[in-house]
Amino acid sequence: MRCQSGMTTLTRTITAAGGVFAPGHLGELTQRLPFELVDAVLEETGTVQRRLRKLPSRVGVYFLLALALFPRLGYARVWGKLMAGLAGLVLPTVSEKALRDLRRRVGAAPLKALFEVVAGPLAQPGTPGVRYRRWRTVAFDGCSSTKIPDTDRNRDHFGRACYRQAWAGYPMLMLMSLVETGTRGLIGAVFGAPAAGEVAYALRLLGHLRPDMLVPADRGFDADAFWRQVAATGAQLLVRIRTSRRPPVLAQLPDGSFLSVLAGLKIRIIDADVTATLADGRTVHGRYRLVTTLTDHRTDPAEQLVRLYHERWEIESAYLALRHTLLSGVVLRSGDSAGIEQEMWAALTLYQVLRQAMTDAVESRPGTDPDRACFTTALEGAREQVITAHHIAPSTGGVDLLGTIGRAVLADLLPPRRRRLSIRKVKSPISRYHTHRTDDRPPGSVKITDLRFLIHQGRTAPPASDPHPPRSWALDRHLADATRPAPRDKSATAPRTGRKEHTLALFQTQPDRSWNAREVGQLLQVPNLHSFCVQMRQWAHQGIIRKTGPATYTLP
Repeated sequence: MRCQSGMTTLTRTITAAGGVFAPGHLGELTQRLPFELVDAVLEETGTVQRRLRKLPSRVGVYFLLALALFPRLGYARVWGKLMAGLAGLVLPTVSEKALRDLRRRVGAAPLKALFEVVAGPLAQPGTPGVRYRRWRTVAFDGCSSTKIPDTDRNRDHFGRACYRQAWAGYPMLMLMSLVETGTRGLIGAVFGAPAAGEVAYALRLLGHLRPDMLVPADRGFDADAFWRQVAATGAQLLVRIRTSRRPPVLAQLPDGSFLSVLAGLKIRIIDADVTATLADGRTVHGRYRLVTTLTDHRTDPAEQLVRLYHERWEIESAYLALRHTLLSGVVLRSGDSAGIEQEMWAALTLYQVLRQAMTDAVESRPGTDPDRACFTTALEGAREQVITAHHIAPSTGGVDLLGTIGRAVLADLLPPRRRRLSIRKVKSPISRYHTHRTDDRPPGSVKITDLRFLIHQGRTAPPASDPHPPRSWALDRHLADATRPAPRDKSATAPRTGRKEHTLALFQTQPDRSWNAREVGQLLQVPNLHSFCVQMRQWAHQGIIRKTGPATYTLP
């Protein structure tokens, strides 16, 4: 009994900034956001304090990051977390009003600059699950479920969300990000009012795309203008398109896919049925229609690209970690747009440095997929290090590349990714009279035992050697689409498909042929042939098409 009641005294040495700068830290994450970096962004944005206060600007930046780390706590409680490991230091007492004034003095610019420094691809080229061949897979998507306080200033700036039954209780914030799907790290992000639409925000992030990137995207990005601008960056596309699209079939490929032209781009279309056999014996079917700029079927088989499209869903896991794990799904704090902007840049910066720590940890163990790193483990480890004020600065023995957070992540790796399936259903719908969704997918998560793909073949367009080809099935589909109203695109930047696009697609079926204007108008079933001939003459003046003779035109 004597040995069981023995006592042990533990002594720790803490290295922190001196004087009033001491509370400015983020535990072990301070090594990833060091004092020198924070001072540099403060100097760059012109937000350094004019005189040394009890709460310097550098302390304000770390305090804002700590607010994102503890989203459920008030100012005083978060300040207490920063001070908890600094017992023994004589520091001035601050009030909640002083902390609120510190937020206003610092502003959003330093946090935005800090995020731009840490944002970017995280994984090395050889990290598993990050690349498809030589392309790094990245994805766009928007998240509009972040709630902000219901104040007059927020409603005026961000608008109000209207559900089927009534107005939403809180205004919503639209976050659009470009994510590295292998690590779920943020390459770029923008946010604002949801009314602008996803494509409008995604266009602001195109500067982050590189020729070594492949972009899988869902049907929300089925917009011609968006495709053209992504292709201009040199990045490759893999987009799911709507069934209302009727692209011409220019050439049939051996794997079942076919070549076509959309948005002025030479593309390849894969029309596939996916059948999943579940562990309980049921089978679930799904239809995917994909467009890609990877046109070589020998290096990029259709089935392989259909499997690759599933990588797009990794961005949903990124939003789950950011919105519900880090921010705990709570309403943000600020009552005006300036404060909301500040909070969001702080949260995005904190999320990115946590992903950095997780990626560095898994890369220290070769062959480990970043999918197995647990975000909750890294987050809780970071919170503990803030409270203990441990590892604020590197130890005298050198920089610990793994760190306490990295070792915790490696000790709690998730099992390898399993193939599972479940229904997409709202658990708490707005209306209690909502209709039952007819879906053959199971209500709970069920293991997939077998996955099969069936690629549907298209029919080839008429050969270019025939001067007067018959109206084939592919051309009939194209002409039928010309008379059908174009699908409404909710994005503000995507133009509606009109005569010019259909005419150019028709010309692409036989690029070397000279087309008569009246013949084209009849094929497209234009009601006023005279005005259409005048319109084609204007396109020739603009250089869109080339005039080869009286009322005859071809591609330039």
